[in-house]
Amino acid sequence: MAVRIGIIGAGNIGSVHASQFSQLRDACEITAITDLYVPLAEQRAAEFGIPGVPESPEALIQSPNVDAVIIGVPNQYHAELAVRAIEAGKHVLLEKPMGINAAAAKQILKASQASDKVVMIGHQMRWESVPMQIKEQIDRGELGRIYTAKTGWFRRKGIPGWGTWFTRMDQSGGGPLIDIGVHMLDLALYLMGNPKPVSVFGSTYAEFGPKRKGIGTWGKPNWSGVYDVEDLATAMIKMEDGSTLTLEVSWAVHMDTDNTPFVHLMGTEGGASYRGATGKLLTEKFDKPLETPLSRPENDESERLRLSRHFIDCILTGKRPITSALTGYTNNLVLDAIYESSRTGHEVKLDWNL
Repeated sequence: MAVRIGIIGAGNIGSVHASQFSQLRDACEITAITDLYVPLAEQRAAEFGIPGVPESPEALIQSPNVDAVIIGVPNQYHAELAVRAIEAGKHVLLEKPMGINAAAAKQILKASQASDKVVMIGHQMRWESVPMQIKEQIDRGELGRIYTAKTGWFRRKGIPGWGTWFTRMDQSGGGPLIDIGVHMLDLALYLMGNPKPVSVFGSTYAEFGPKRKGIGTWGKPNWSGVYDVEDLATAMIKMEDGSTLTLEVSWAVHMDTDNTPFVHLMGTEGGASYRGATGKLLTEKFDKPLETPLSRPENDESERLRLSRHFIDCILTGKRPITSALTGYTNNLVLDAIYESSRTGHEVKLDWNL
């Protein structure tokens, strides 16, 4: 029986999910879509041949024609909708970040632990071709022990939707750190083997947004709105096993950058670098440096499609998703600690008590 999917949020991300899951018609069908602005949901329904447009998220969650709920709405609503969907017996695919903060993410994690349903976070970068190739080599032991890593994403002029929910702390939870930084944190921790973070020292800066500089092309600005988030963040994260991770991200910065996400992994037997659609494996043979280039295969399917297929596969087989609720909570816990460290000027030890 095909998995019946309902989508909450008919904006850009909702449209992406509708497009990807529409390509998996042998395993699933999209039966419903809704949005606070119902005409937009009706438009998406017409575009993708979705038969149902419930009048509210609650109506979609309670629908007997929906087995799995995809949530693609502003961060402040993630926990409320995810918990309601889980408690209603639905599988959940939740856009990143898992929660607006760690407290919200903890609500989702607890609901997930009390349920037998699949709860998955939409970190699509784990399904990009080059990181997948790197992970395969890591799992084979080619890098040895990864003792330190560096990751980040510098956008030179990329503040999204100035004055909208993107730039309001009470609605988004933060700026580039929680927006794109969460992707890089998630990917780096995954490639490092999911070590347990134990302490953080970090700083955040707002040097562009308050001056209405560094504006990007994503979203429509609301010049009567609010900008009270950072536009650059940097942090050092220490793990229980002694390894470290450096994280640096920006929406806007004066530097020479190609606006491409990156991860550099340093292991005892080899290293790996990922930068957008390309990468390298690095080691030493016969006392000489050796590099193996990596790239996206020709005609490679999209990472979003692989993510979507993984979600459906987990539902049908009972497998645990690789971007589980626990990984989402871990990311939120680290992000909260970075913001707190920036506020206090001190190292912050992570509290893992649930």
